[in-house]
Amino acid sequence: TLPARPMQSEPLTRLDRLDPVAAMPSPGEGGVAVAAADEISCRRIVVTGVVQGVGFRPFVYRLARELGLAGFVRNDGGGVTIEVEGRAALLDTFARRLADTAPPLARVDAVTAQPLPRWAPPRKAFTIVETAGGRATTAIGADTAVCADCLAELFDPADRRWRYAFVNCTNCGPRYTITRRLPYDRAQTSMAAFDQCPTCLAEYRAPEHRRFHAEPNACPACGPRLALRAADGTPLAGVDPVAAA
Repeated sequence: TLPARPMQSEPLTRLDRLDPVAAMPSPGEGGVAVAAADEISCRRIVVTGVVQGVGFRPFVYRLARELGLAGFVRNDGGGVTIEVEGRAALLDTFARRLADTAPPLARVDAVTAQPLPRWAPPRKAFTIVETAGGRATTAIGADTAVCADCLAELFDPADRRWRYAFVNCTNCGPRYTITRRLPYDRAQTSMAAFDQCPTCLAEYRAPEHRRFHAEPNACPACGPRLALRAADGTPLAGVDPVAAA
């Protein structure tokens, strides 16, 4: 559970008006100090648009790790919320790259930032945390055709997803058609009934894997399967549904 954060009265600031030397509280000192480029600052950043189901949280995670920032990212009813702490200049770079280098399936409509008091004690890492609730005002992306990487697995006899009809990753696969409600999480989709096997779960938890936090992730051992049935509904055992179709 995340600790309660004191809120400041400043309104959210559009990225194009974000001042890298804006006045921000200086912890442990009276009054207000100017946030120089190398001063440690903390901000809440809200990203809206099509930012759920497109690999945006993994993208944010990797970007924060690359820049050496601490904090967290989560989905919520409005899109994606990030609380991040680090050098002010790096926070500016981070915020701009959220829009400039977003995943190909994402559509970033707005990036807004708000200064926050620093964490006490400071956070030491950046994490993806549990989705927050709230009224859903965000959007979910459309289903996407199978990407080249997944196609390579699909047609590789040595791959564990060989000829698996439901192959997908963060860059492709079903989104809209499996979503029951927002915010977008596996528990809110038709994949909730399919627990990931240990191998799939390892992919889901691996930051450098393209299935990192891919909610529809599955394989023949743990995911949905095709079946061929006779006219009376009886399953036809030992028949490959795709080859027989």
